[in-house]
Amino acid sequence: MLHKYTTIHKYISKRWAALLILIMVAIGTLIYLDSIVNSTFKDKQWSVASTVYARPLEIYEGLPLTLADLREEMTLLGYHFVSNVNKPGEALIERNKVTIFIPQFQFSDELAAAQKIKITLTNGFVSALESNENKALVRLQPLFIGGIYPSHNEDRILVQLDEVPVSLQEILVAVEDKDFYDHYGISLRGIGRAVIANIKQGGFSQGASTLTQQLIKNYYLTPEQTLIRKAQEALMAILLELHASKAQILEGYMNEVYLGQDGPRAIHGFGLASQYYFKKNLMHLSLSQQALLVALVRGASYYNPWRNPERALKRRNLVLDIAVRENRLDADVAESAKQTPLGIGDRSTSKTKRYPAYLDLVRKQLQNDYKAEDLSSNGLSIFTHFNPLIQETAESSLVKMIAKQKKSNASANLQGAVIVTQPNTGAVTAIVGGSNTQYAGFNRAIDARRQIGSLMKPAVYLTALENSEQYTLATPISDAAYEQTLENGDSWSPKNYDLKDHGDVLLYKALAHSYNQATARLGNELGLDNILSTIKRLGVDSDIPAVPAITLGAAELSPLDVAQMYQTISSGGFYTPLLAISSVVDARGEVLTSYPIDIQKRFNSSSIYTLRHALQAVTHEGSAKALQWLLPDFAVAGKTGTTNDLRDSWFAGFSDDMQAVVWLGRDDNKTTGLTGSSGALRVWADIFKARAQQPLQNLTPKNITLGWVDSETGVGSEDNCDNAILLPFVSGSEPKQEKRCSTTDKVIDWFRNLSN
Repeated sequence: MLHKYTTIHKYISKRWAALLILIMVAIGTLIYLDSIVNSTFKDKQWSVASTVYARPLEIYEGLPLTLADLREEMTLLGYHFVSNVNKPGEALIERNKVTIFIPQFQFSDELAAAQKIKITLTNGFVSALESNENKALVRLQPLFIGGIYPSHNEDRILVQLDEVPVSLQEILVAVEDKDFYDHYGISLRGIGRAVIANIKQGGFSQGASTLTQQLIKNYYLTPEQTLIRKAQEALMAILLELHASKAQILEGYMNEVYLGQDGPRAIHGFGLASQYYFKKNLMHLSLSQQALLVALVRGASYYNPWRNPERALKRRNLVLDIAVRENRLDADVAESAKQTPLGIGDRSTSKTKRYPAYLDLVRKQLQNDYKAEDLSSNGLSIFTHFNPLIQETAESSLVKMIAKQKKSNASANLQGAVIVTQPNTGAVTAIVGGSNTQYAGFNRAIDARRQIGSLMKPAVYLTALENSEQYTLATPISDAAYEQTLENGDSWSPKNYDLKDHGDVLLYKALAHSYNQATARLGNELGLDNILSTIKRLGVDSDIPAVPAITLGAAELSPLDVAQMYQTISSGGFYTPLLAISSVVDARGEVLTSYPIDIQKRFNSSSIYTLRHALQAVTHEGSAKALQWLLPDFAVAGKTGTTNDLRDSWFAGFSDDMQAVVWLGRDDNKTTGLTGSSGALRVWADIFKARAQQPLQNLTPKNITLGWVDSETGVGSEDNCDNAILLPFVSGSEPKQEKRCSTTDKVIDWFRNLSN
């Protein structure tokens, strides 16, 4: 009997112990969940992406600007072209007069109020500007060109509840949780309905989530449908209601809810959704537009207004009907809203255009000053030098060339890259990273390292021209066959592209015609260490092997490296680091970092001047002389580059206001069939024809004099002699006049030739 009593006692003790443990676990779980809700919700820090902007279009009298370019800029910015301009974001074009209502915008230096301006365009220039307070300069808001997103690619614009129309709040509550203001986190009636429906369906086919539960699920939980997860959601919803007000919960929900997908970017919150679908501030939405956003809550993909407009319209109207039924909206007002179109533009104009290649450079340069998590979570505004008009031209020019080559089967799988900068500032205005301009993958402009061929030759000739006592543009150098024995005993004997020897040629001609033999011989005379020093001073930081072939470009550089190298030449010998970013501003509008122009003088003006003269000769008589008809009457300077077996086609060149580097090649490094002149040069010329405005003016330094020389021998000549050409010289280095030709002798020779 005692044994039996003992057994029962042990059994009861175990049950009580288990129950006690269960209670303790439940209490511990409750405390744990409560600590999560209480400590994180009120101080919730959303990962708000950094926003990257282009340069703002600055408008002033005298600005070179065509009506077509202004229209394109406004279209990219999402302006609505109307017959009567009344609201921010609207514009009217009447012949050569344009009225624009510029929205309010937080620039890096000021919060600019919304204002209406009127512009008159005459012969490609702004001839008149009318603005608020008669400002001489106004800025359009800059184009949003991308964001730096958290790892989960969520993007949002945070709003406070007082920034949300009351009507939108009312519609949302009516449709998604009509008892929101009466329950304590969960709806018992909703749970009952869901249980009955799920029993009938034999599984979890229907939920009973309140707005609070939905917010908890989005904040803290996974979307899986299990009893444990649903119980946890309900419990945390009740706890949240104990710690937060209804207004705080509703505000949190309106910033968190998923409302669409823009490529890899997830659209969260009504603030960003308003911009994404309508390009409007939330407070400026019509009632029908508010209802459409609420309609998307039930399924942003299913009710996508671009893909499924009829389905979206039907759901929007149902939303309005539900709001009327729940006494949240007047019936007449709702009926009027139902007669309104969806109010979104074509997806091609509404969808954000992506510029992944440029954003790569922005990220690369920001890494020096900011942590990755700060960039992807603190809602910074990043202002850049990006010019959307130049970018559009660069993209279309490259894509057009590649399509042409593929169509003719001349070069399948051709790829390319473009970088455009401003010579005097180093500002990067456009980058194209490949033929698929929207692809955020391998960026050939920044990451592709290819041999640059003859693009390296200016460094060799600049090294020579810095020693003006020994080398001038008129110095004869030999382009005879050349052979050099390397340290390992091998022989190196480069050949000219035309496989011909040209004998003695003037130094400038050797560069203009890109003679390999003359350049290799000159490089050996100058010394590789001196040439490598010049390359480094030009701005190339990459390690380049000290081998003779570097004189002909046997060095692998990226288009970005080449752009930096030619930047120093185009700016007159002043090294300016290439820069994508102008400033970084925090969420309160305060400037965190400014990126001023950094200029270092690395070459004397006379040697750079004479080099630039030779690079102009490249475009007049040398390997880029096609520019004489591709860009008639527009002075530029540059250099072609072609590597062995026509694997790479390059051109780098500049005017006074633009510099660009273009590369064409194949990722598998096979032949393209293109030289620098037949490939990259054509893309470059297309860009400059459309966008360059200031031809090159090679201003003469004080210590430069001009002298006539014989174009064959380089000896001093009279200006009326046959083959006489005018070249610049550092004062004191010009050749003495040796060749004299009288006008009388030339006339006699002419008559003799005529009689023969």
